[in-house]
Amino acid sequence: MSTISFPSDRKFDFTAIGRLCIDLNANEINRPMEQTMTFTKYVGGSPANIAIGMSRLGNKTAFIGKIADDQMGRFIRSYLDNEGIDTSHVVTDKTGAVTGLAFTEIKSPSECSILMYRDNVADLLLNPLEVSESLIADSKALLVSGTALAASPSREAVLLALDYARKHDTTVIFDIDFRPYTWVSPEETAVYYNLAAEKSDIIIGTREEFDSMERFEQNVEHSDRFTASKWFNHFAKIVIIKHGKEGSIAYTTDGLEHRAKSYPAKVVKTFGAGDSYAAGFIYGIMSGLTLEKSMEFGSAAACIVISSHSCSDAMPTVEQVKDYIERCNRGEITAS
Repeated sequence: MSTISFPSDRKFDFTAIGRLCIDLNANEINRPMEQTMTFTKYVGGSPANIAIGMSRLGNKTAFIGKIADDQMGRFIRSYLDNEGIDTSHVVTDKTGAVTGLAFTEIKSPSECSILMYRDNVADLLLNPLEVSESLIADSKALLVSGTALAASPSREAVLLALDYARKHDTTVIFDIDFRPYTWVSPEETAVYYNLAAEKSDIIIGTREEFDSMERFEQNVEHSDRFTASKWFNHFAKIVIIKHGKEGSIAYTTDGLEHRAKSYPAKVVKTFGAGDSYAAGFIYGIMSGLTLEKSMEFGSAAACIVISSHSCSDAMPTVEQVKDYIERCNRGEITAS
């Protein structure tokens, strides 16, 4: 069994709060952005992708966020509705804010980049009065994405959501999701990420993302164990530090570290891996799998997504992940 328990008898398995935007993924693969002429539109944003992933995996899912009063905002709401995600707490902005855009460049499977447009975006205008305490109280887990902490009033809305979660024993998952272009300074990033992490039961991020939180720490060797141990003095029970192709390590309060095998993939692009990994891992531990099995499930889900052109559209079902694992075990899938 996993080292964490979730509250029972809640209406929703999973609620996410934060960024809702549009991904415009390059159709011309293996060329720079300057030469790319056409793009395909998808719903994007890390918490949106994770919520979609959780819903595809059979979880009753809801979202707290804000969208623009425009065609893109309506596209996002319709997409979430069609995925079975409760959008009754997704608010439409009325101030003229716009939908955030992310143009993706796929120069090669290993060389991808994202060009973000984040000025006056609606998702960062979510205010505390638009955060539903009753929804959070009726959810087994709340996922907070770090980008939503980058500006007010979204920052205050997220911190209030964390207070509601702690008040009602809702399990908190903090996906660091560090996007440097959204923040004013490294010091601001560290302060607010630490405030969120202190109230979280599960913290997930890359080594580089955890480094962004340790601006005032003396972790000169970038030690994973040093990083994880700090959070066990608060609410954290699991800290996952991702190292790209080298895999992930999960640390637990008993002092153990957990590693799991990864799977090969025919990589099209690298972005989306973290979101699909998070959804697969959270599904695993909520289903009672061991940490190692949950990490393996997340790894397989990530492989499926990075083998596809999209992120949100490619989020797999349980059956697809299990089939992928079986095919890998039979040697039918090899890395490209």
